[in-house]
Amino acid sequence: MRSSLATVCLAALVSAPALAQLPVEMEANQRALLESRDAVLAANKKLVFDFWRVVLQAHYVDRAPEYLAESYIQHNPNVATGRAAFMAFFSQFPPEPVKDTIDDLVGIVAERDLVVLALHRELPDLEHEGQTYTTTWFDMFRVADGKIVEHWDYGTKE
Repeated sequence: MRSSLATVCLAALVSAPALAQLPVEMEANQRALLESRDAVLAANKKLVFDFWRVVLQAHYVDRAPEYLAESYIQHNPNVATGRAAFMAFFSQFPPEPVKDTIDDLVGIVAERDLVVLALHRELPDLEHEGQTYTTTWFDMFRVADGKIVEHWDYGTKE
């Protein structure tokens, strides 16, 4: 038993360089991610997908009421709770053309009343000056009665 454990540990140490991080890749067929056998889950994914493209990515903040409940709860410490507060915060960004896809989207998952977006992120590699690495960040939304009512993300105080 001891030799088996030692063999496994040795193999892990020797192969560690081979386990180097692979780059995070975006999903090429984003519309396929919206499919679900459950019509409610499919609708929830589509709601979040469209909200992200239209309001967050293209900055059409005036369309937020189509997607967000008035009592929208925000868990990012940089944005106040409530649809009006969301709209006030994001109105500082000028509108851009609405794209058919979400920039940097890796995946969409829906379960119960929750929808999670996984997104590609590129950051500076602090160990290798001038280089970057990729990682993934996640945004989670809760949907009720056809509107986004709550949001969580990686947000930290600025």
